[in-house]
Amino acid sequence: MRPSPARRVLVGVLAVTMIASTTAAANSAPRAAAYTWSNAEIAGGGFVPGIVFNQTEPNLIYARTDIGGAYRWNPATSRWIPLLDHIGHDNWGLNGVASLATDPVDPNRVYVAAGMYTNSWDPNNGAILRSTDRGATWRSTALPFKLGGNMPGRGMGERLAIDPNRDSVLYLAAPSGNGLWRSTDYGVTWNKVSAFPNPGNYAQDPNDPNGYLNDNQGVTWVVFDPRTGTRGNTTQTIYVGVADKQNTLYRSTNGGATWERVPGQPTGYLAHKGVLDTVNGVLYIATSDTGGPYDGGKGDVWKLNTATGQWTQISPVPSSSSDDYFGYSGLTIDRKHPGTVMVATQVSWWPDIVLFRSTDSGATWTRIWDWASYPDRTLRYTQDISAAPWLTFGANPQPPELAPKLGWMTESMEIDPFNSNRMLYGTGATIYGTTNLTAWDTGGKITIKPVVAGLEETAVQDLISPPAGAPLLSALGDIGGFRHDRLDAVPAKMFTSPVFTSTSSLDYAELNPGSVVRVGSLDKSARPNDNRIAFSTDGGSNWWQGQEPPGVTGGGTVAAGADASRFVWSPAGTGVYYSVGYGGSWTASSGVPAGAIVESDRVNPKKFYGFAGGKFYTSTDGGVSFGVSAASGLPTSGHFKAVAGREGDIWLAGGQGLWHSTDSGATFSKVAAVQEADNVGFGKAAPGRNYPALYVIARIGNVRGVFRSDDSGTTWTRINDDRHQYGNIGDAITGDPRVYGRVYLGTNGRGVVVGQIC
Repeated sequence: MRPSPARRVLVGVLAVTMIASTTAAANSAPRAAAYTWSNAEIAGGGFVPGIVFNQTEPNLIYARTDIGGAYRWNPATSRWIPLLDHIGHDNWGLNGVASLATDPVDPNRVYVAAGMYTNSWDPNNGAILRSTDRGATWRSTALPFKLGGNMPGRGMGERLAIDPNRDSVLYLAAPSGNGLWRSTDYGVTWNKVSAFPNPGNYAQDPNDPNGYLNDNQGVTWVVFDPRTGTRGNTTQTIYVGVADKQNTLYRSTNGGATWERVPGQPTGYLAHKGVLDTVNGVLYIATSDTGGPYDGGKGDVWKLNTATGQWTQISPVPSSSSDDYFGYSGLTIDRKHPGTVMVATQVSWWPDIVLFRSTDSGATWTRIWDWASYPDRTLRYTQDISAAPWLTFGANPQPPELAPKLGWMTESMEIDPFNSNRMLYGTGATIYGTTNLTAWDTGGKITIKPVVAGLEETAVQDLISPPAGAPLLSALGDIGGFRHDRLDAVPAKMFTSPVFTSTSSLDYAELNPGSVVRVGSLDKSARPNDNRIAFSTDGGSNWWQGQEPPGVTGGGTVAAGADASRFVWSPAGTGVYYSVGYGGSWTASSGVPAGAIVESDRVNPKKFYGFAGGKFYTSTDGGVSFGVSAASGLPTSGHFKAVAGREGDIWLAGGQGLWHSTDSGATFSKVAAVQEADNVGFGKAAPGRNYPALYVIARIGNVRGVFRSDDSGTTWTRINDDRHQYGNIGDAITGDPRVYGRVYLGTNGRGVVVGQIC
């Protein structure tokens, strides 16, 4: 999930690499070129589990995402600046940000606890990234264990904390039973705190065979009491949250030398958040019965008088009430008025989240909405989503639900420590905020708007750039996809009729580019009359659904015949099918295995292709039957595309290289210079050339990057640089058939990246 929009901030100039010829050695010497990089604007599109304000410098704000890196707020442009675009192919998991800390003593220092998964999905251990220039550049310290920026419990925290009195001291609350760790040299080296007694024991599902839900969520947050130290000396009192329902809070009063379970603490729930009011000497905790972020059915809010040790339950709706169907998270206080506390439900999917606010330290609460006469609700807010109008998700629900929602998965909510009227909170799709928060307290309504410009977090499954109409159409995870009429403007709506949860594949008819098809996933149990394929004849502006063949469980891949007279679909859950016309009925194809990736020839309307298990398949009768190619040595998996205007011209990227066929897949030749390749796409030919520009995500000359060839693959130029690697790329790439040099990259968590020649 993103950099800034096209033609806006975050434009980078690249040094590039040229590789000699397809017959030259794979380690040929590089040459230079120049590109700019930005984003096709979507604005958000993913979960933001953490928002962190610096406590000593106004307007210094960071946001962390679960798979799309970290961002810093730019108050001059009111946009988020991406900070981890340098993360590359070999360490992609560092785009998962498990925690972030900004230094209250030296605001130029910022730290990221990075790592995406604690199981085998991420091959690398986690790391602490440290910066002395607010994230412009980074150094890294590898950890001896993994971190889980996209694991269960990722909204708890913050796991990473800086001693506000002696900022060379940092603590890391680790997952997976790895305990508590400490650095005394600004994060350069780390050691386990051997005296800390409890590594946690809570796992969402101890029996999960995938190593995901059964992970011990571990130690979850660290909070310092700055009153117990002096500048330059170690803070003495430190509170630590633990994923243990019977022992969720620990404390040290001697700078971390020894630790004790805080006496009298509530049991039965996990403390998602801990916030210390240093003026009144109160520690607040928000608890839930699970680690989240998708679930949570019971919980409470408590406060601890740190001087007397007295605990008080202050839950807006106590767990003992039948009205409590949620836990709590998103805990924050107003540093200007510390008796003002806010907390969010974790989670309330229906009809919406609830934000609670107290101005008397939790003695009484008001809600951002209340029930009126069912199904009506009274609201203490208005919502303006003009900056990201797709946040309605194409819905028109019946009361009590509204579109857009206030959100979901609201693990992070923060009141600006310098401005009582400003509040930000993260959701599963965006960051919302308000600048008139105190109107809540006087009977007025607060105005909630997306505050997400520049933060691009979508997971891209497929991209197409037709020769006419909108320059780009995107297939996205979680939010379906868009027709991008402008690259520098947020689309007004996502694909509808039907709305897919995720779109896995889309295609257009090369000779009739207004005809577009998309396939994806949706919840058939909730929407039994909606199908997982849709068609458009106006370039993706308007859609209607087709029929489904039997046995479909997901989108798979789809191909449009060159003249839109027929379509071939390889859905999940069943075999390959073809349809004459726009999906009114489907007939099983023969000779091609279930699960094959399908594409169409871009000239011959009757010719389609398939690829599965290292075998290439061709149909010359419109998808009725496929024959298997005798070509050998192909990768077992990969991506392939056919070239416009040239029948039978195919490029296949996968594993250890790039292959080319000019005879409809009967034979393939391997491109010698390409050592590895993930995906391939085509764009407008270079001036004076008549063959499309080729774009690959590949390793060439021992360099991983994005490359372009203007001479049919004879020579290659690297067009990205080490500052613009985007980690999780490979699922989608296409050039623009109308603009030479323009390329669109699909990332897994940084949105759609646009590269253009300077």
